[in-house]
Amino acid sequence: MSAAGGASADGLAILVPWVANPFRGDKFESAWLPAAEAALDFGATGWAFFRSKEGLLDFSQWAFFEAKLDFERYWYSDEISAAREQASGLYQVPVLPIYYVIAGMGSLSPAQPSAG
Repeated sequence: MSAAGGASADGLAILVPWVANPFRGDKFESAWLPAAEAALDFGATGWAFFRSKEGLLDFSQWAFFEAKLDFERYWYSDEISAAREQASGLYQVPVLPIYYVIAGMGSLSPAQPSAG
């Protein structure tokens, strides 16, 4: 993890685009948020779960791993497979991860108040 608390610029960024079924966006968000965060338990250096402000049924799950195999250990684990099964009917299929090589990234940390 970088000093700013984000993902490392090494490795892979994996996007999992989700589309919730009509009238199921809130339920999907509640059901999948813990599963998205669980990527950290499988060695991810960072994660994010976004919901479109305009199309409230569109979600983007990002996970940052050192290698594709590390992500696959997460994605195909018993825990995450069970989470997908429990959320079945809340989202559209197929769900296909997209792998990106991180060419660069950055973030700003909030300014800390000076002690003087």
